[in-house]
Amino acid sequence: MHVVVTGALVENGAVLLVHRRPTKRAFPDVWDLPGGQVEAGESELQALAREMHEELGVHIVAESASRLGVVHASVGEDAVQVGVWHIGDWVGSPTNRAPDEHDDIAWVGISELGGLPLVDGVLAALLRSVPEPDRLFRRNEARTAAAPSGPANHRWSSA
Repeated sequence: MHVVVTGALVENGAVLLVHRRPTKRAFPDVWDLPGGQVEAGESELQALAREMHEELGVHIVAESASRLGVVHASVGEDAVQVGVWHIGDWVGSPTNRAPDEHDDIAWVGISELGGLPLVDGVLAALLRSVPEPDRLFRRNEARTAAAPSGPANHRWSSA
């Protein structure tokens, strides 16, 4: 079984999504949370921190991360267990540092997720469970880098 982690950076009612390239073998041309495989010897939280830095250039505050749930896909050799995490605090402005994997990133209003092709239908429900106070704390108290503009800055198509 493959173990994967994904991270939800949430701010001002919007979540940062990545658009998987149409040429990807697994789950092409859909929106997803950034993340990747847990490597041998890593915890999910260590993998999450590594993946967020590799893909978005941000450093997560580990104490602010909480697991929203687990999604299981496929069976047998192709079985995948995806840990979905909410990241309440990070340092840096997210940018697409993995253009070979994603052809776009966008802040999307959580209430607008139903209108997008997502990697998994349960993703929108998991993201709706993110507590509002964490977003307010992060925005007002802990942020050291420039804030994204939120849902008004979202894009629906690939760049």
